[in-house]
Amino acid sequence: MPTLGLGTWMMGERRRDRTKEVAAIALGLDLGMTLIDTAEMYADGGAEEVVAEAIAGRREQAFVVSKVYPQNASRRGAIAACKRSLKRLGTDCLDLYLLHWRGDIPLAETVDAFESLRRDGYIREWGVSNCDRADMEELLALPSGARCAANQVMYHLGCRGVEWDLLPFCRRHQIAVMAYSPVGRGRLLRDRRLHAFAGELGASPAQVALAWLLGKPGVCAIPKAASEAHVRDNRAAADLRLPASILKQLESTFPPPSGPTSLAIL
Repeated sequence: MPTLGLGTWMMGERRRDRTKEVAAIALGLDLGMTLIDTAEMYADGGAEEVVAEAIAGRREQAFVVSKVYPQNASRRGAIAACKRSLKRLGTDCLDLYLLHWRGDIPLAETVDAFESLRRDGYIREWGVSNCDRADMEELLALPSGARCAANQVMYHLGCRGVEWDLLPFCRRHQIAVMAYSPVGRGRLLRDRRLHAFAGELGASPAQVALAWLLGKPGVCAIPKAASEAHVRDNRAAADLRLPASILKQLESTFPPPSGPTSLAIL
């Protein structure tokens, strides 16, 4: 799985934005940002349709991730939901399929559905999203639970709670952590302290925040970028190497958790 990708939350909601959104995703592919994250929830499938248009004729270049609503994550429901997503995406297989968050349907039932989809070739791998350490322990105790490939969670410089126990747990079990909202939905970019670090480096605040995340082992980032300029700015983060002195200052300015914290969820 690529380490820097493209998020699509809030895409596909307005027809007038469609051309710009498709162009942004297509440019991301051109620049090597081949991880594309979407979900059936986003614009009621509209974001998946935007992705379909962007990857048409170049599906083999993309690593496509989608997510199932928790209420659709039953044995039969998840299979039907996956097939609907595949149809909207214009592809016959997802690279990764995630449970968007936990609901009332038992994890065991969802895992059974995911394993059926994997065996039948509709998905290559599966994982979860918004699951904390206790959720992950429950998941890995299930038959086939250890096949979980990823956990997508909110993670950025200003939201580091996952570092206390969830991130180490996922690393031990070789489960990739996908960081959504890697710039805090833009709030982090208004932090004057981050702007100061960016000025020192001749970079943008977003590039510093993304470069910090990309330096974490086993972590990938999926920032949303709905314009070509935004995509180019994010892509440059992959080439930014933060000096040890800056890393040390970032650690003290945006400290890690000193104890367990609740999982942050949007």
